[in-house]
Amino acid sequence: MGTLPVPPSSEDAKVIGQEEAHDQERQLDAGALFVLKSKGSWVHCGYHLTTSIVAPALLSLPYAFTFLGWAAGILCLVIGAIVTFYNYNLLSLVLEHHAQLGHRHLRFRDMARDILGPGWSRYFVGPSQFLVCYGAVVACTLLGGQCMKAVYLLSNPTGTMKLYEFVIIFGCLMLFLAQIPSFHSLRHINLVSVVLCLAYSACTTAACIYIGSSSKGPHKDYSLKGNTQNRVFGVFNANAIIATTFGNGIIPEIQATIAPPVKGKMFKGLCLCYAVVTMTFSSVAISGYWAFGNQAEGLILSNFLDDGKPLVPKWFIFMTNLFTILQLSAVGVVYLQPTNEVLERAFVDPTSEEFSTRNVIPRLVFRSLSVVLATIIAAMLPFFGDINSVIGAFGFIPLDFILPVVFYNLTFKPSKKSPIFLLNITIAVVFSILGVIAAIAAVRQISLDANSYRLFANV
Repeated sequence: MGTLPVPPSSEDAKVIGQEEAHDQERQLDAGALFVLKSKGSWVHCGYHLTTSIVAPALLSLPYAFTFLGWAAGILCLVIGAIVTFYNYNLLSLVLEHHAQLGHRHLRFRDMARDILGPGWSRYFVGPSQFLVCYGAVVACTLLGGQCMKAVYLLSNPTGTMKLYEFVIIFGCLMLFLAQIPSFHSLRHINLVSVVLCLAYSACTTAACIYIGSSSKGPHKDYSLKGNTQNRVFGVFNANAIIATTFGNGIIPEIQATIAPPVKGKMFKGLCLCYAVVTMTFSSVAISGYWAFGNQAEGLILSNFLDDGKPLVPKWFIFMTNLFTILQLSAVGVVYLQPTNEVLERAFVDPTSEEFSTRNVIPRLVFRSLSVVLATIIAAMLPFFGDINSVIGAFGFIPLDFILPVVFYNLTFKPSKKSPIFLLNITIAVVFSILGVIAAIAAVRQISLDANSYRLFANV
């Protein structure tokens, strides 16, 4: 008679689990091993999510409302919040499902390769994500320089410093932050980032209420400007602004920072993130549009000056811009992580120690080069916002509004008559159409603004 197998004790199971984890680590490339370390909690995940979504781009929401009006503006804002929260949860469920099957995806392109095939991963998802994320780094560097210049001119109206000089100064800050070794290492910076986004959103809301309630503010006009053609394109531009503001593009990379088991942790992180989203987006959008109506500018902070004269105390504008500049640096370094991961995978040795000379030198060199290139692009192309709109239409909308529902349907294969399948198909179709039209509208805007484009322009 054979002996029955003895089940492993809890200590033995723990040792076996650790050995399996070490085996998995040994199989990872340097990008996944060093940049996408899986050591964080759901709270850290919430910090990363909030920094990547609640960025100074939200200060453009009142401008989006000028093309939509009150009812349509609030409706689009609510739909954007609901759809992205839903889609990011679907993406998280797909990631959890594959993790439970023993194949945890750490990158968006890994998901695409296994679900859609290697062609989609190599030629669409990978390049789209890289363009979106690197474009966000360039945009943060440019906006950081513009905010610095605004503060400089407020304190010294006759100053002669040019925009590209401030972009270079902000690039130096980014150069320092880019050397932080891993995504998980950013958790403390991203906690500060959460506080900063709440701070400048509160300052912006307070300033809008103050100006709107005083005689200093402009006459409130909520009518839609322009002829019929401009209004139609304006609606699609506004929806593209809102979609890009809610955009993320790095959900798998953020979930990769969570220590296993990952089940349920991403949902908690998203709840934390969207609590902040609800407070900041709604307060800035509504107060900004209420105070300035159809005169709200692309960055609502610009409305705080009337012909160079501040409508609120100077120190208040300085403080709000300082909070914005500091958070922009955190947002920029978060969106630099996919680039860092690609560089580490190509030039760093996973079999050597993370901080060995063999790995530190290429890490320092290539991360610095990526930031220098982003700074040069931002300084050289101060009209990059127009270009970024095209990148957003082709990148953020597919990555955040279309692919999550496609991944879910292909992974879990719900009945074609089930409500969730029909809802997912509806979201994919509607946002595919919106993405195409938004891209056309963005290209049209480039053609309209092309005559004003100048390299290294001091705008």
